[in-house]
Order: sequence, then C-alpha cells, then structure tokens
Amino acid sequence: MSFKKAIENTPLLKNAFEKGLKALGSNSSKVKPPDTSKCEGSIDIDTTVKSIYPNDSRWDYVVGYDGKTYFIEVHTAKTDEVKSVLNKLQWLKDFLIKDAPELNQEPKSFHWIASNGNHILSGSSQARQLAQKGITVHRELRL
Repeated sequence: MSFKKAIENTPLLKNAFEKGLKALGSNSSKVKPPDTSKCEGSIDIDTTVKSIYPNDSRWDYVVGYDGKTYFIEVHTAKTDEVKSVLNKLQWLKDFLIKDAPELNQEPKSFHWIASNGNHILSGSSQARQLAQKGITVHRELRL
C-alpha cells in the first residue's frame, strides 16, 4: 500500500495530508530529499490530533518518501530531553496501533532532528536508549 493510501484510510489524518514537505512548515528546511519527485506527502501529526489528545506528548510529523515512511520529531537534542522524546515515541506507537493501523504496516523509521544542535554524546546511556528504541538523531535528515 502507498503512503497516501494509508493516510486516506486513517480517519484522524486523512484531511491533514499535504503534498511534498508542506506539512512541516518552517521545519521542512531540515529535511533533505535527494529527489523531490519521490516525496509522497507529509502530515503534521501533532497539530492534527491535538484536539483529540490534548494532554499527550504527541509526535510531530510523518513523511512518505520513495516507498518508506519517516516519522520525524523536531526537538532540542539534550540529554535531559531524551525521556520526553521516548515518551513521544511511545505515544506514536500506541497511536499507530489504535488509530492508524494501515500506516503502521508501512516500512518506517523514527528520526529526531536536533533543533539547536545535537548535545547527546554518542556512547552515552541516553544515546544507547535512543538506539535501542530505533531513534536516530540528526542535524538535518537526508532521506
């Protein structure tokens, strides 16, 4: 199934679909697709589901690119923020199971884009926690 079809079959997200990286707004400059024609679209998950999950730690974005699904969190990358991002990841995984099962079936990866530089030391316990949960940290994401 395509990214767009999975979104169309997800009632909470289908009206938020944007072409290209448009849903990322000013954060779109932090994502670098080598071929923009392969960008299948994007969703601002956080804004879209805020009224339904107002008090939850929501994940930011999802982007479809060349048959893969990239879940993107733009956040300050400091060691004391790791727990917050891991909470957002758990929320996202629960959301995918409950509210977006078809999107959950897509090949996916989880990315943390450091909004003000990466201040998490490689080899630290926090870096290991992120790696164990499948989160990669970037200054900008090259798809």
